[in-house]
Amino acid sequence: MSSNKGLSASDRINALLDDSSFVELGAYVTARSTDFNMDEKDTPKDGVITGYGLINGRLVYVYSQDVSVLGGAIGEMHAKKIAKLYDMAIKMGAPIIGLIDSAGLRLQEATDALNAFGRLFMKQTMASGVIPQISAILGSCGGGASIIPSLTDFTFMTKDNAKLFVNSPNALSGNYTEKLDTASADYLFNNTTLVDNVYDDEMSLFEDIRRFVAYLPSNNQEEAYSEPEDDANRTIPGIESFKDDARAVIQNIADDEAFFEIKKAVAPEMVVGFIKMNGATVGVVGNQIKDGSDKLSADGARKSSKFVNFCDAFNIPVLTLTNIKGFKATIEDEKIMEGEAAALTASFANATVPLVNVIVGDAFGSAYTVMNSKALGADMVYAWPNSRVGMMDPEMAVKIMYEDEVKDSESLKAKVKEYTDLQASALSAARRGYVDDIIEPDATRKRVIAALEMLASKYEERPAKKHTAL
Repeated sequence: MSSNKGLSASDRINALLDDSSFVELGAYVTARSTDFNMDEKDTPKDGVITGYGLINGRLVYVYSQDVSVLGGAIGEMHAKKIAKLYDMAIKMGAPIIGLIDSAGLRLQEATDALNAFGRLFMKQTMASGVIPQISAILGSCGGGASIIPSLTDFTFMTKDNAKLFVNSPNALSGNYTEKLDTASADYLFNNTTLVDNVYDDEMSLFEDIRRFVAYLPSNNQEEAYSEPEDDANRTIPGIESFKDDARAVIQNIADDEAFFEIKKAVAPEMVVGFIKMNGATVGVVGNQIKDGSDKLSADGARKSSKFVNFCDAFNIPVLTLTNIKGFKATIEDEKIMEGEAAALTASFANATVPLVNVIVGDAFGSAYTVMNSKALGADMVYAWPNSRVGMMDPEMAVKIMYEDEVKDSESLKAKVKEYTDLQASALSAARRGYVDDIIEPDATRKRVIAALEMLASKYEERPAKKHTAL
């Protein structure tokens, strides 16, 4: 049962959408099952309100589960209403937003409900990459129902009321809610890549979804664009001091310094989110050393690969800010690092949207290669003058290569400079064609905008295949 403190299913819709814009569909649908005395129970709208409306004048489809009707449990007609809404959203090419608060599968309807569950999963999968899908978990979402938000592109939760789980904490061997609430928004936000943002209350969540929708196209045939007010040629003096703080660089180069970051808590060494550049939405992936690490973790690779895949599906250009020295070395990461790094590699290699990379610090080893390198298909690679590109840190390389020759700090310093000039500088990479241009840091915004405008008509033929098998 939800711990909802005030907003009803209809109140939630009204809080999310533009005033008086909601039009309900399927208002008279009720449960069809008569087993277990279901015919004696009142099931208005079968526990879910479905329809369409506007967010800042743009068409969206929305459903809101009603916890006051059988705990919001999903039955046959409940799931069919949502599935029908998906059909409408796909036909009209508009985003769909689910406001989730449910006790899970309706046990009284058994296989009818289970089959409807599966049909809904099918609709969600067919919609993936066609229209944006957003979930807001406002109460319980457990068992098989947890697959619903996990099939959407973005998931938001409220801090205190929302729960997302396959098995509740009390059902896990050796665990219980008071020990570790694995279903809580806080746990999921900080330890998994399932949740994009967490909010103190529902109104804050709805306000952020309204802001977020402005960054997204309505479907995979449209572009996300708004008339810019910021100067496309604006320079940013002193931005080089933020080379270890990708978040600060992103904010500085964005239109009006506005950045919608997602999945902030997990894998802090990677920053991902959306900005506008000269009015056009751009997805940004950055290495965050300041409060993260100079090493890429498995979680960081996972959250970045999913993000790049979304951008590619919806024709959103991707900008990377590279400053990385290698892969994180822990037992937990080592279990899955190869697979997650491979998934990130495939995401960039498969992407056909404009890809721009700015090397702001170090770009060493295979970790650099998977960060949208020229070899993986980056259309334009820029580097700040003091950045370094190479196999490994020059000092480490020198100590390995000249172990018997480097006897003191002066000889070490000389060899490091020689190695850097020959193999590890931005200039040496540019001479080999791996970097397209060395740019002044304060010109980063205008150079990236110019590159993206040049790449706007990018078209690339790829080998015929159903999809990547990763």
